Amino acid sequence: MRALMLSAALSAMAAPALAASGPFFSLGNTNFTVLIAFLIFVGILLYVKVPAKLGGLLDKRAAQIKADLEAARALREEAKALLASYERRQREVSEQADRIVANARTDALEAAATAKEDLKRSIARRLQAAEEQIAAAEAAAVREVRERAVSVAIAASAELLAKQMTPARANALVDASIAEVGAKLH
Repeated sequence: MRALMLSAALSAMAAPALAASGPFFSLGNTNFTVLIAFLIFVGILLYVKVPAKLGGLLDKRAAQIKADLEAARALREEAKALLASYERRQREVSEQADRIVANARTDALEAAATAKEDLKRSIARRLQAAEEQIAAAEAAAVREVRERAVSVAIAASAELLAKQMTPARANALVDASIAEVGAKLH
């Protein structure tokens, strides 16, 4: 079938050769000689099965291209899966980061509340200590004032007694005191 189509194509191409001068089927006609050489060349190509080999090479190349396309599709699918995996991981990491930030905020708020309570307790302790120091200072001041008042009163009494005291009365008081101490000791 191929040979028939080839010979029809060749005869159609040889139509201009018929327009040449002289007999066509003569070896002196260059067109006829070229046609014979071409037909022999095509015959050799068909005998050696060059079209089949070319077809086989083209089929092999097509199969290689198909295999490359399949490999590319597989790589594309693998890349899509890998991308989806990375996107999922990124979402998980983002969610985890959000949870960590939320936990940190909660912990910070709790720490701030605890620090406020500790500060309140510390202030209360310091106020209590200051009030105790103020009370102790007031008590010391009152005690000092009393002691000073007592010493002033004793000094005034001593001065008053010294002015009013006569030597005879002093001797009588000393004798009475000695007698009272003696009575209490025995």
